[in-house]
Amino acid sequence: MTRQIIITSLALVMTIILFNRFDIDLWLQDYFYNTELKQWLLSHEQRLIKLILYDGIKRVYVITVLSLAVITWLNRKHPLLKRYQPGLNIVLLSCLLIPLIVGGLKAITNVPCPRDITHYNGDQPYVTILGSYPDNFVQTERQRCFPAAHASGGFALMSLFFLFKRKKNKIIALSGALSLGWITGAYKMLIGDHFLSHTVVSMLLAWLIILVIAKTFQTQSKPL
Repeated sequence: MTRQIIITSLALVMTIILFNRFDIDLWLQDYFYNTELKQWLLSHEQRLIKLILYDGIKRVYVITVLSLAVITWLNRKHPLLKRYQPGLNIVLLSCLLIPLIVGGLKAITNVPCPRDITHYNGDQPYVTILGSYPDNFVQTERQRCFPAAHASGGFALMSLFFLFKRKKNKIIALSGALSLGWITGAYKMLIGDHFLSHTVVSMLLAWLIILVIAKTFQTQSKPL
């Protein structure tokens, strides 16, 4: 587990450096923006898509996590739940902490969204997590766009990898969580709310947090 934590940490650092060094975000995001019409491929105003990929997913996520927590607590002495208790603890803690941590980081990183930068007809300069605002730029309010919080809920479900016992089920759970995270992340990119790097960092950060949580429970379960 320690090796995976180190590898994921290095991958996270290298990803941040890579996206800061090269304009991969702008290059890709340009494909999602029509410069003539000054609009994104998808709009916030498309209610059905927003209901499914934003509001709906958020509500289902919250209800599912709360229901799982209540069911686990009320039936904690059930033999089947006892067998899966360590994995359930990892899942519940991951689903709680990851959105909170990612949301907290958004409040302090001060990175603008694509739709807010001048490159896409906004009023903010293009700034990466390792970059800085121009000296002559007067910022009236902090920007809250990095990393991607909406996708973090889907990525938090990668913790299901530690719930299941069979390798096949582990792969299915991990693949499903990654798919959900990237579907919601792609939606936010298509409406101009996030760059690719925001979602990649959110994914790696979520997996790192999950590994640390799993390592903690693994250490606690070992006899002294």
